[in-house]
Amino acid sequence: MNHMLLEKARETVGNDKILVNLISRRVRQLNATSRPLVEVDPGMGFIDIALKEIGEGKISARIVEPAKAA
Repeated sequence: MNHMLLEKARETVGNDKILVNLISRRVRQLNATSRPLVEVDPGMGFIDIALKEIGEGKISARIVEPAKAA
């Protein structure tokens, strides 16, 4: 795992728990033949690709508030 990519992604998201979930979901997508949204350098693994996508703002999270009961 590239620590520079991790720090940039951490700055972009701001919440480590959300970052872990974003990385996990994106790695599963890449593993299931999804195409990378960034230029991939030789030797990059799926985690590095996901971190680069998040750090560059290609992947983000949206927090949805639960609906209130009537």
